[in-house]
Amino acid sequence: MSEGAIVEIEPGRVRGAHADGIHSFKGIPYGQSTAGPGRFMRPRKPQQWSGMRDALVLGDQAPQLDRAIRPANVWIRDTTPSGENCLALNVYTPGVKDGGKRPVMVWLHGGGYTAGSGGATGLDGSNLAQYGDVVVVTLNHRLNAFGYCHLTGVGGDLFADSGNAGMLDIVMALEWVRDNIGEFGGDNGNVTIFGQSGGGSKVAVMMTMPAAKGLFHKAIMQSSSSHLRLASAENADRAAQQLMRELGVDSADAMRGIDADALLARYKTAVQANHGNDSFRPVVDGRSIHNHPFDLDAPDLASDIPLLIGSCETEKSFYDIVLAPKKLSLTPAQLQDDIARFVGIEDDAARELIADYGARREGASERDLYNFISSDHMYRRNAIEAAERKSKQGGAPAWLYEFTWRTPVLGGILKTPHTLCIPFVFGNVEIAKEFVGSGPEQMALMDTVMDTWLAFVRTGDPNNSRLPDWQPYDAADRTTMIFDNECAPVRDPKPEDRLKINSCPQFISDEQWSAAA
Repeated sequence: MSEGAIVEIEPGRVRGAHADGIHSFKGIPYGQSTAGPGRFMRPRKPQQWSGMRDALVLGDQAPQLDRAIRPANVWIRDTTPSGENCLALNVYTPGVKDGGKRPVMVWLHGGGYTAGSGGATGLDGSNLAQYGDVVVVTLNHRLNAFGYCHLTGVGGDLFADSGNAGMLDIVMALEWVRDNIGEFGGDNGNVTIFGQSGGGSKVAVMMTMPAAKGLFHKAIMQSSSSHLRLASAENADRAAQQLMRELGVDSADAMRGIDADALLARYKTAVQANHGNDSFRPVVDGRSIHNHPFDLDAPDLASDIPLLIGSCETEKSFYDIVLAPKKLSLTPAQLQDDIARFVGIEDDAARELIADYGARREGASERDLYNFISSDHMYRRNAIEAAERKSKQGGAPAWLYEFTWRTPVLGGILKTPHTLCIPFVFGNVEIAKEFVGSGPEQMALMDTVMDTWLAFVRTGDPNNSRLPDWQPYDAADRTTMIFDNECAPVRDPKPEDRLKINSCPQFISDEQWSAAA
């Protein structure tokens, strides 16, 4: 890596690094520190600096609880320090100050609304930027109680933006892109926001926010589960008041002086006290957010935004095998209990649901059946619902996909887990080889996925020479692109599963919240 170019942006000059044809600029502040008087407040633009600022090191992660790091997920974990001076972004570009009008891809990281970072090794945008001749931006923003603590009820107008501070951070980052990305060879008139898991949900929230209108032009949602329902003001108020009780304070202003680690610890106990339901997430506050995403009865702020959306076939295997390993073998009775609990149905209905899925999956183990059913309930169902609602809005199209390619690692037991899509999109399968394996299969699928995402960010249409013809989604044909060793569009794939899981309670509601990692 050699000394990189110098770029003049609004707050001052920054110097990046250069390696293998890509310029990288890391840790550029797009907002001021959120500590002390900035806690729970709207983000503020960074102050001007004099002289040269090196942009060579990733910025701090947002304050968050520690998460397990294991060989199969080390590529998606950021080990940089955390702190409240976390409003920073990273830029990866093939050209600087060259008059380029490259498409811009802004990544919103996963981890629900509780954890995560744009600085994980597997999110390095160098390969994607080089392969596609695009500008890639990743960023950090406030999370959990720091970003989504709805204190309006107890703190009044001063805290009017506290419940959606983390989303307002993202809006400010997109404003930074609008104002500065031209210096990095990017086109601020062709910006795509894309994200996985909680990042996909954040994409959906951006599509509902008036402040974000015009800051992006295309949207990609990968493996999102929580994009149809946000927190209600009532539940968000209840969560904030529980946190105040845990902290032993009686005013919103007093919470700004609490030590960050102590606040995190009490945030955890506040969630536990609410039976694990985490309402520290974006809230329909009538100020920044007026309605739930994809609400057909609300004004459609994103009617002109094409949407690419999809999921992986066994998303849940990531949780139970990689994230928090559990006993892999389940007895039929344990499977029934687990499905009844997760889906929210009675034992008889769980037994019927398991038998129905099992009839179409000869040789599937109880653990496999749990992953197929829970993944459809938590992810596939909501992806289909969002695509259908987007189609009914009658504006720009939605394109639905499903990954069914199975990773060979860990003896193949993971099948098609959560986060599988990320290394194929970023061109980082080698970095994530402990998770996806390595070989010609992986490289071929990576090229196909990258070309598909890049076609979409250029034109709003994912069709390209590596795929058969792919039609937008509608409720009549339900065309879904299957990503596997052989990629093909399928009309209404697995309709029996779709109908069966649709008869179950919704995964996300105001009464039931499970934060997606």
